[in-house]
Amino acid sequence: MSRINFDTLLEAGCHFGHLKRKWNPAMAPYIFMERNGIHIIDLHKTAAKVNEAAEALKQIAKSGKRILFVATKKQAKQVVAEKAASVNMPYVIERWPGGMLTNFPTIRKAVKKMATIDKLTSDGTYSNLSKREILQISRQRAKLDKNLGSIADLTRLPSALFVVDVLKENIAVREANRLGIPVFGIVDTNSDPNNIDFVIPANDDATKSVEVILDACCAAILEGLEERKAEKVDMEAAGEAPVKPTRKRGASKARVAKAEEAPAAEAPAATEEA
Repeated sequence: MSRINFDTLLEAGCHFGHLKRKWNPAMAPYIFMERNGIHIIDLHKTAAKVNEAAEALKQIAKSGKRILFVATKKQAKQVVAEKAASVNMPYVIERWPGGMLTNFPTIRKAVKKMATIDKLTSDGTYSNLSKREILQISRQRAKLDKNLGSIADLTRLPSALFVVDVLKENIAVREANRLGIPVFGIVDTNSDPNNIDFVIPANDDATKSVEVILDACCAAILEGLEERKAEKVDMEAAGEAPVKPTRKRGASKARVAKAEEAPAAEAPAATEEA
């Protein structure tokens, strides 16, 4: 896996923190110095943290799990959308819908509503509606697509959250913490790193800074996905695909398990009789 280095981060301006008066004391371990009233982030620590996060993200992707990217600030929206889409991961770049994680079934219902509207379009039901009804449904579809279109294929809770600006996305972070979902976050000097599992101390306001860090993380995710695909091909070639035990219709799983264990339990008795 290619590792990010100090010079790359320096060129992208990842070292610029916020004004000293806006700092969060919990970020002290990641601050190198203060210059002209602005905190400078220690890029040696940033490089180490990016590489650590990238390795963890690679393993999550390799195991076939999903990572949800979150960035609603203007500077990061487009970059996050492009990078997440390049590795086929879901993302949120508009307003964070409150309860998206903690009330996930409701969000899924809204996503299914989009599919229902699309079905109306394809089966010709639209032609029987009035112009006003068509206009209302079209507006509703556009609104749903804008807010939830990027998570349409997220059928279950994500296994990790990648957040740009943990202060702005504090609701998303709190929801993930409540559900025990690990959070990867680009954390600036004005933010609290205590609720973040994988802290990446860096400038979260500069597009170039966010892009460089996402490049490294998404490259690792892509590597994990490719390794998973290669392993799957190797297993199929070797005929090692896991085979599920078959059971008769109406038989419970407990009975099947009991039947499988029975021969092993009876073996010692047979030996004694012999």
